[in-house]
Amino acid sequence: MASITLKGNPINTSGELPTVGTKLSDFKLIKNDLSVATLADFAGKKLVLNIFPSIDTGTCAASVRKFNESASKLENTNVLCISRDLPFAQNRFCGAEGLENVVNLSDFQAGDFGKTNGLEIVNGPLAGLHSRAIIVVDENGTITHTEQVGEIVDEPNYEAALAAL
Repeated sequence: MASITLKGNPINTSGELPTVGTKLSDFKLIKNDLSVATLADFAGKKLVLNIFPSIDTGTCAASVRKFNESASKLENTNVLCISRDLPFAQNRFCGAEGLENVVNLSDFQAGDFGKTNGLEIVNGPLAGLHSRAIIVVDENGTITHTEQVGEIVDEPNYEAALAAL
């Protein structure tokens, strides 16, 4: 269980992030068209998993914008923006912002991705949502970098994530 804060107030996650050097577990997440995405869909690609509580908060929106900007310069890399938001909300946000370089994926159905990767917030006002975290994966599916953001309203360390590619 990771201890994080929400505006200075302690909250906890369901576990710890996966360990650097291990393989990312397969997942089933929902795309904007309501089809299912799995890890196999991104085989051979480097991945930046930008995980956050909700697209409808300022910090989450900022991270999607920042990674969208960075992703346009990356080769053989996909940025996956993952939350428990409905795919419709994710699509609405990116459409309104003109963001086309990230892939939105939703864990709204059962939250299995969050539970598997120790991301589910288990107490406090955001219980059930995902914590703010980054997981970077190489083209072989091996995790090369993780960051559990300690204060949920803070942005992740973009430079460290991109350097791990």
